[in-house]
Amino acid sequence: MTTVNVHEAKSQLSRLLAQVEAGEEVIIARNGKPVARLVSCQPKPKRQPDTMKGLISIDERFFEPLPEEELELWGV
Repeated sequence: MTTVNVHEAKSQLSRLLAQVEAGEEVIIARNGKPVARLVSCQPKPKRQPDTMKGLISIDERFFEPLPEEELELWGV
């Protein structure tokens, strides 16, 4: 993440936009205090179902009731 002051942001806007297009976030500050954030407007890629299929397995023990000691720790 890059932080620049307002004067630098005005004079280097093209360079800062190139950084944002490359995936970086740019903070613009006034007198050292952050006031704005430049981020990409590109939509995030749509999540695809089943991309982890076959990579994750759930053991049968997952569905067993928790022991009383652990339930007490959760306040149940």
